[in-house]
Amino acid sequence: MKVVESKVVALREIHETALVHAGARLGKNIVIGPYAIIGENVELGDGCIVGSHVVIDGWTKLGTNNKVYHGASVGVEPQDLKFKGEKSFLFIGDDNTIRENVTISRGTEGGGGETRIGNHNLFMAYSHVAHDCQVGNNIVLANCSALAGHVTVEDRVTIGGLSGIHQFTKIGKMSMLGACTKIVKDVPPFIIVDGNPARVAGINIVGLRRNDILPETRDEIKRAYRILYRSNLSIEQAIEKMEHELQGTAEIDHFIRFLRSAERGICR
Repeated sequence: MKVVESKVVALREIHETALVHAGARLGKNIVIGPYAIIGENVELGDGCIVGSHVVIDGWTKLGTNNKVYHGASVGVEPQDLKFKGEKSFLFIGDDNTIRENVTISRGTEGGGGETRIGNHNLFMAYSHVAHDCQVGNNIVLANCSALAGHVTVEDRVTIGGLSGIHQFTKIGKMSMLGACTKIVKDVPPFIIVDGNPARVAGINIVGLRRNDILPETRDEIKRAYRILYRSNLSIEQAIEKMEHELQGTAEIDHFIRFLRSAERGICR
């Protein structure tokens, strides 16, 4: 008779110096490093890894397989003088990487009460996501860059290091911001902006190719770009021209919707 040794798999690996509140909800295969602090109202999904000296507090929920590196502060109180200690939330999806000393604030009453982050994002060291931000999927926020309060970042955006994003601005999908860029107006989808003040530098062709945008669709985006930035038209006139001359692809429709909703104006 063959004897098979059974293996005991630890559901959680929590360092003895970590402070985990009894009310925190922890999934399976959780790792929590030395001196980490997990608050009472925190929920960590399966497979999350929390490094040393990390603080996760407030009404904060992380999905599965997120990795938080040492020194990060996640779900902390907003850096907003209007915040009076009200109950507010931070929701983070799956498979995000939050590197060293990143700070992510939960929401405020004035911004709807929640900060929300999607899936597969990379937040590099010392980057900051402020209160009430709405961040999509597959985004790179490079070192020391910061999103101010109420910023919206759509999917597959790359934000260069040391960039600053003004409150209430929107960053369109598959756009790219160069390092040290200052953003005070909305950035339309699919383009590159750079500098202080930010200036449009062209179409994010590399990003479009990496995201498998078809050649014919890329051609339509180029036409939309020329209409908006090379025809001396107002935004309203450019939208009208696009609607009459361009094919109704999903990307062009999104581009037009973004322009219609640009309350702060757009980068030029």
